[in-house]
Amino acid sequence: MKPHSVERVLIAVDNSIESLETARTGARIAAGWGSLVRVINVIADGSINAAIEEAGGPGSHTRRCRESQQLLDHVVNEVRSAGVPGERVDAVAREGQPFRRILEEAQTWCAGLIVMTVSDRTGLRSAYVGSETEHVLEFAECPVLVVPARTKREGSAA
Repeated sequence: MKPHSVERVLIAVDNSIESLETARTGARIAAGWGSLVRVINVIADGSINAAIEEAGGPGSHTRRCRESQQLLDHVVNEVRSAGVPGERVDAVAREGQPFRRILEEAQTWCAGLIVMTVSDRTGLRSAYVGSETEHVLEFAECPVLVVPARTKREGSAA
């Protein structure tokens, strides 16, 4: 009997260390299955960008887009290092609310699995899972693997 495999794995990343660790986990899974991989990073939508521009000065949005592309390039290299052939991995930057864009990408790309980390935790309902992750879990039409963040790092003070 052939073990279960997924044809397409969508890995959602942000610029956190936990997210990069999650990407490595997703990459190892995808490599074992021989899956196609798409990495997605979501940049805040236009209304938020206007506020960022105002607070951060001219060029803040351009800088965030450039940082997003650098992040995606780094994660694609990590995915390739995990054994996914270069032609089987791509990356996209989207703009908008993260959970909405992740769900849209999963649906339009026909993802069989979404891999993400616990997002920032806000509010009482989000004691264990962040609000963005909670929305993805609630509305995704495919399985979602939520990789927990490590609570203590090696070499960190207890």
